Amino acid sequence: MDGGESNADSGELTPEQALDVKHKAERKELQSKIQALKKGVPKGDKKKNKEVKAQIAILESELAQKHEKESSQLEDTNKPSNGDLSEQVNTNAAQPRISKAQKKRDKKALKAKEQSEIAAQAEKDYVNTLRYAEEEKIKNLLAQMKLQVKPMVPDGNCLYYAIVDQIKNTDNAYTSDTLRRKTADYMLCNADDFMPFLTDPNTGDCFNKEQYEKYCDEVANTAAWGGQLELRAMSHILQTPIHVVQADVPRLIIGEEYNGKPIILTYHRHELGLGEHYNSVRLLDEIEHNGS
Repeated sequence: MDGGESNADSGELTPEQALDVKHKAERKELQSKIQALKKGVPKGDKKKNKEVKAQIAILESELAQKHEKESSQLEDTNKPSNGDLSEQVNTNAAQPRISKAQKKRDKKALKAKEQSEIAAQAEKDYVNTLRYAEEEKIKNLLAQMKLQVKPMVPDGNCLYYAIVDQIKNTDNAYTSDTLRRKTADYMLCNADDFMPFLTDPNTGDCFNKEQYEKYCDEVANTAAWGGQLELRAMSHILQTPIHVVQADVPRLIIGEEYNGKPIILTYHRHELGLGEHYNSVRLLDEIEHNGS
Protein backbone atom coordinates (compact mmCIF):
# COMPACT_ATOMS: atom_id res chain seq x y z
CA MET A 1 0.00 0.00 0.00
CA ASP A 2 1.37 3.45 -0.86
CA GLY A 3 1.38 6.44 1.48
CA GLY A 4 -1.80 8.04 0.03
CA GLU A 5 -4.77 8.61 2.29
CA SER A 6 -8.21 7.08 1.66
CA ASN A 7 -11.35 9.26 1.44
CA ALA A 8 -12.39 8.08 4.90
CA ASP A 9 -8.93 8.88 6.36
CA SER A 10 -8.80 12.32 4.72
CA GLY A 11 -12.30 13.26 5.91
CA GLU A 12 -13.73 13.41 2.39
CA LEU A 13 -17.09 11.78 1.67
CA THR A 14 -17.48 9.07 -0.92
CA PRO A 15 -20.10 9.77 -3.65
CA GLU A 16 -22.44 7.35 -1.90
CA GLN A 17 -22.05 9.09 1.46
CA ALA A 18 -22.48 12.50 -0.11
CA LEU A 19 -25.70 11.37 -1.80
CA ASP A 20 -27.01 9.93 1.47
CA VAL A 21 -26.32 13.23 3.26
CA LYS A 22 -28.08 15.12 0.46
CA HIS A 23 -31.12 12.84 0.62
CA LYS A 24 -31.39 13.19 4.40
CA ALA A 25 -31.29 16.99 4.11
CA GLU A 26 -34.00 16.95 1.42
CA ARG A 27 -36.24 14.66 3.49
CA LYS A 28 -35.80 16.97 6.49
CA GLU A 29 -36.66 19.99 4.34
CA LEU A 30 -39.78 18.21 3.04
CA GLN A 31 -40.93 17.41 6.59
CA SER A 32 -40.66 21.10 7.48
CA LYS A 33 -42.70 21.98 4.40
CA ILE A 34 -45.32 19.35 5.29
CA GLN A 35 -45.67 20.74 8.83
CA ALA A 36 -46.16 24.24 7.41
CA LEU A 37 -48.86 22.96 5.03
CA LYS A 38 -50.70 21.18 7.87
CA LYS A 39 -50.57 24.25 10.09
CA GLY A 40 -52.07 26.32 7.28
CA VAL A 41 -55.31 24.27 7.20
CA PRO A 42 -58.15 26.10 9.03
CA LYS A 43 -59.67 24.01 11.80
CA GLY A 44 -62.77 22.18 10.58
CA ASP A 45 -62.07 22.89 6.87
CA LYS A 46 -62.44 19.33 5.57
CA LYS A 47 -62.07 20.28 1.91
CA LYS A 48 -58.79 22.16 2.48
CA ASN A 49 -57.51 19.34 4.70
CA LYS A 50 -58.20 16.83 1.92
CA GLU A 51 -56.43 19.03 -0.63
CA VAL A 52 -53.37 19.40 1.61
CA LYS A 53 -53.20 15.64 2.24
CA ALA A 54 -53.23 15.03 -1.50
CA GLN A 55 -50.51 17.66 -2.01
CA ILE A 56 -48.37 16.08 0.73
CA ALA A 57 -48.76 12.62 -0.81
CA ILE A 58 -47.59 13.94 -4.18
CA LEU A 59 -44.60 15.74 -2.64
CA GLU A 60 -43.54 12.60 -0.74
CA SER A 61 -43.95 10.43 -3.82
CA GLU A 62 -42.00 12.84 -6.04
CA LEU A 63 -39.12 13.04 -3.56
CA ALA A 64 -39.01 9.26 -3.16
CA GLN A 65 -38.90 8.81 -6.95
CA LYS A 66 -36.19 11.48 -7.25
CA HIS A 67 -34.04 9.80 -4.62
CA GLU A 68 -34.47 6.38 -6.20
CA LYS A 69 -33.47 7.78 -9.61
CA GLU A 70 -30.38 9.50 -8.20
CA SER A 71 -29.33 6.34 -6.37
CA SER A 72 -29.77 4.30 -9.55
CA GLN A 73 -27.78 6.81 -11.59
CA LEU A 74 -24.90 6.67 -9.09
CA GLU A 75 -24.99 2.89 -9.15
CA ASP A 76 -24.85 2.88 -12.97
CA THR A 77 -21.95 5.32 -12.91
CA ASN A 78 -19.94 3.07 -10.59
CA LYS A 79 -20.58 -0.12 -12.56
CA PRO A 80 -17.44 -1.36 -14.39
CA SER A 81 -17.96 -1.92 -18.10
CA ASN A 82 -15.05 -4.41 -18.36
CA GLY A 83 -12.26 -5.68 -16.21
CA ASP A 84 -11.49 -8.40 -13.81
CA LEU A 85 -14.53 -10.32 -12.57
CA SER A 86 -13.34 -10.17 -8.98
CA GLU A 87 -13.04 -6.38 -9.26
CA GLN A 88 -16.60 -6.16 -10.61
CA VAL A 89 -17.89 -8.33 -7.77
CA ASN A 90 -16.12 -6.17 -5.20
CA THR A 91 -17.41 -2.97 -6.83
CA ASN A 92 -20.98 -4.25 -6.88
CA ALA A 93 -20.70 -5.23 -3.25
CA ALA A 94 -19.74 -1.64 -2.42
CA GLN A 95 -22.72 -0.12 -4.24
CA PRO A 96 -25.29 1.62 -2.02
CA ARG A 97 -28.48 -0.28 -1.36
CA ILE A 98 -31.86 1.27 -0.63
CA SER A 99 -32.36 0.82 3.09
CA LYS A 100 -35.39 -0.93 4.58
CA ALA A 101 -36.46 2.38 6.08
CA GLN A 102 -36.31 4.07 2.66
CA LYS A 103 -38.22 1.22 1.04
CA LYS A 104 -40.85 1.61 3.76
CA ARG A 105 -41.06 5.36 3.12
CA ASP A 106 -41.35 4.78 -0.63
CA LYS A 107 -44.14 2.25 -0.10
CA LYS A 108 -45.95 4.64 2.24
CA ALA A 109 -45.62 7.50 -0.28
CA LEU A 110 -46.99 5.31 -3.07
CA LYS A 111 -49.93 4.24 -0.91
CA ALA A 112 -50.65 7.86 0.03
CA LYS A 113 -50.58 8.85 -3.64
CA GLU A 114 -53.05 6.07 -4.48
CA GLN A 115 -55.31 7.19 -1.62
CA SER A 116 -55.20 10.78 -2.81
CA GLU A 117 -56.24 9.65 -6.29
CA ILE A 118 -59.14 7.69 -4.78
CA ALA A 119 -60.10 10.75 -2.71
CA ALA A 120 -59.97 12.94 -5.81
CA GLN A 121 -62.33 10.57 -7.64
CA ALA A 122 -64.65 10.47 -4.62
CA GLU A 123 -64.67 14.27 -4.60
CA LYS A 124 -65.81 14.26 -8.25
CA ASP A 125 -68.56 11.75 -7.45
CA TYR A 126 -69.56 13.78 -4.38
CA VAL A 127 -70.44 16.79 -6.56
CA ASN A 128 -73.41 14.83 -7.92
CA THR A 129 -74.93 14.00 -4.50
CA LEU A 130 -77.90 15.55 -2.70
CA ARG A 131 -75.59 16.43 0.18
CA TYR A 132 -73.36 18.53 -2.07
CA ALA A 133 -76.33 20.35 -3.60
CA GLU A 134 -77.73 21.09 -0.14
CA GLU A 135 -74.37 22.31 1.19
CA GLU A 136 -73.93 24.69 -1.74
CA LYS A 137 -77.40 26.19 -1.26
CA ILE A 138 -76.85 26.70 2.47
CA LYS A 139 -73.38 28.10 1.82
CA ASN A 140 -74.82 30.67 -0.60
CA LEU A 141 -77.57 31.66 1.83
CA LEU A 142 -75.04 32.16 4.63
CA ALA A 143 -72.67 34.10 2.37
CA GLN A 144 -75.39 36.73 1.91
CA MET A 145 -75.33 37.08 5.70
CA LYS A 146 -71.49 37.08 5.78
CA LEU A 147 -71.60 33.77 7.65
CA GLN A 148 -70.15 30.31 7.25
CA VAL A 149 -71.03 26.89 8.65
CA LYS A 150 -69.19 25.77 11.79
CA PRO A 151 -69.50 21.95 11.92
CA MET A 152 -70.78 20.25 15.06
CA VAL A 153 -70.03 16.68 16.16
CA PRO A 154 -72.79 14.35 14.83
CA ASP A 155 -73.42 12.28 17.97
CA GLY A 156 -77.08 13.06 18.68
CA ASN A 157 -76.22 16.24 20.60
CA CYS A 158 -75.59 18.44 17.55
CA LEU A 159 -78.55 20.76 18.22
CA TYR A 160 -77.43 21.41 21.79
CA TYR A 161 -73.78 21.79 20.76
CA ALA A 162 -74.82 24.39 18.16
CA ILE A 163 -76.89 26.39 20.65
CA VAL A 164 -74.12 26.23 23.28
CA ASP A 165 -71.62 27.41 20.70
CA GLN A 166 -73.80 30.44 19.98
CA ILE A 167 -74.34 31.44 23.62
CA LYS A 168 -70.95 30.61 25.14
CA ASN A 169 -69.97 34.29 25.47
CA THR A 170 -73.31 35.45 26.87
CA ASP A 171 -74.90 35.55 30.32
CA ASN A 172 -76.78 32.35 29.39
CA ALA A 173 -73.69 30.21 28.84
CA TYR A 174 -74.50 26.52 29.48
CA THR A 175 -72.96 23.15 28.76
CA SER A 176 -74.87 20.85 26.42
CA ASP A 177 -75.82 18.58 29.35
CA THR A 178 -77.14 21.51 31.40
CA LEU A 179 -79.07 22.83 28.42
CA ARG A 180 -80.62 19.40 27.85
CA ARG A 181 -81.83 19.23 31.47
CA LYS A 182 -83.23 22.77 31.36
CA THR A 183 -85.02 21.97 28.10
CA ALA A 184 -86.57 18.82 29.56
CA ASP A 185 -87.62 20.66 32.73
CA TYR A 186 -89.26 23.44 30.73
CA MET A 187 -91.14 20.94 28.58
CA LEU A 188 -92.33 19.03 31.66
CA CYS A 189 -93.57 22.24 33.29
CA ASN A 190 -95.35 23.32 30.10
CA ALA A 191 -96.69 19.98 28.89
CA ASP A 192 -99.86 21.48 27.39
CA ASP A 193 -97.72 23.47 24.93
CA PHE A 194 -95.73 20.49 23.71
CA MET A 195 -97.49 17.16 24.35
CA PRO A 196 -100.18 17.62 21.63
CA PHE A 197 -97.43 17.67 18.99
CA LEU A 198 -96.02 14.26 19.91
CA THR A 199 -97.66 11.07 18.63
CA ASP A 200 -97.12 7.36 19.10
CA PRO A 201 -95.52 6.04 15.86
CA ASN A 202 -97.38 2.73 16.23
CA THR A 203 -100.93 4.04 16.86
CA GLY A 204 -100.81 7.63 15.63
CA ASP A 205 -102.38 8.74 18.94
CA CYS A 206 -101.07 11.70 20.93
CA PHE A 207 -98.69 10.88 23.74
CA ASN A 208 -100.21 10.14 27.11
CA LYS A 209 -98.64 11.50 30.29
CA GLU A 210 -96.43 8.48 30.84
CA GLN A 211 -95.10 8.55 27.27
CA TYR A 212 -94.50 12.29 27.48
CA GLU A 213 -92.56 12.02 30.75
CA LYS A 214 -90.43 9.26 29.23
CA TYR A 215 -89.78 11.50 26.21
CA CYS A 216 -88.63 14.36 28.48
CA ASP A 217 -86.42 11.99 30.44
CA GLU A 218 -84.69 10.99 27.19
CA VAL A 219 -84.21 14.67 26.33
CA ALA A 220 -82.48 15.20 29.67
CA ASN A 221 -80.43 12.05 30.01
CA THR A 222 -79.63 10.56 26.60
CA ALA A 223 -78.23 11.67 23.24
CA ALA A 224 -81.76 11.83 21.80
CA TRP A 225 -81.88 14.00 18.68
CA GLY A 226 -83.63 17.37 19.11
CA GLY A 227 -86.03 19.15 16.77
CA GLN A 228 -88.52 22.01 16.63
CA LEU A 229 -90.12 21.30 20.00
CA GLU A 230 -86.76 21.48 21.74
CA LEU A 231 -85.88 24.61 19.75
CA ARG A 232 -89.11 26.23 20.96
CA ALA A 233 -88.33 25.33 24.56
CA MET A 234 -84.77 26.67 24.33
CA SER A 235 -85.99 29.90 22.76
CA HIS A 236 -88.19 30.45 25.82
CA ILE A 237 -85.43 29.46 28.24
CA LEU A 238 -82.92 31.83 26.64
CA GLN A 239 -85.58 34.43 25.71
CA THR A 240 -83.90 34.71 22.35
CA PRO A 241 -85.11 34.22 18.76
CA ILE A 242 -83.62 31.24 16.96
CA HIS A 243 -83.20 31.26 13.17
CA VAL A 244 -82.69 28.00 11.29
CA VAL A 245 -81.22 28.30 7.78
CA GLN A 246 -82.03 25.41 5.45
CA ALA A 247 -81.96 24.69 1.74
CA ASP A 248 -85.01 25.06 -0.52
CA VAL A 249 -87.31 26.49 2.17
CA PRO A 250 -87.56 29.90 3.87
CA ARG A 251 -85.60 30.46 7.04
CA LEU A 252 -87.40 29.04 10.09
CA ILE A 253 -87.77 31.65 12.86
CA ILE A 254 -88.66 30.51 16.37
CA GLY A 255 -89.23 32.91 19.26
CA GLU A 256 -90.16 35.96 17.21
CA GLU A 257 -91.65 37.50 20.34
CA TYR A 258 -88.16 38.02 21.77
CA ASN A 259 -85.86 40.90 20.86
CA GLY A 260 -82.12 40.84 20.61
CA LYS A 261 -79.51 39.14 18.49
CA PRO A 262 -80.85 35.81 17.17
CA ILE A 263 -79.14 32.47 17.48
CA ILE A 264 -78.48 31.20 13.93
CA LEU A 265 -78.21 27.51 13.10
CA THR A 266 -78.12 25.50 9.89
CA TYR A 267 -80.27 22.41 9.34
CA HIS A 268 -79.06 19.67 6.98
CA ARG A 269 -81.30 16.87 5.75
CA HIS A 270 -78.61 15.06 3.74
CA GLU A 271 -75.37 15.65 5.66
CA LEU A 272 -75.47 12.33 7.51
CA GLY A 273 -76.40 8.87 6.35
CA LEU A 274 -78.37 8.22 9.54
CA GLY A 275 -80.51 11.36 9.56
CA GLU A 276 -80.72 15.12 9.90
CA HIS A 277 -78.05 17.33 11.43
CA TYR A 278 -77.64 20.82 12.92
CA ASN A 279 -74.54 23.02 12.70
CA SER A 280 -73.56 26.36 14.18
CA VAL A 281 -72.28 29.36 12.18
CA ARG A 282 -69.45 31.87 12.39
CA LEU A 283 -68.61 35.16 10.69
CA LEU A 284 -66.60 34.53 7.53
CA ASP A 285 -63.68 36.75 8.56
CA GLU A 286 -63.72 35.27 12.08
CA ILE A 287 -63.14 31.80 10.71
CA GLU A 288 -60.47 33.02 8.29
CA HIS A 289 -58.54 34.91 10.97
CA ASN A 290 -58.93 32.56 13.92
CA GLY A 291 -59.12 29.24 12.13
CA SER A 292 -62.01 28.02 14.31
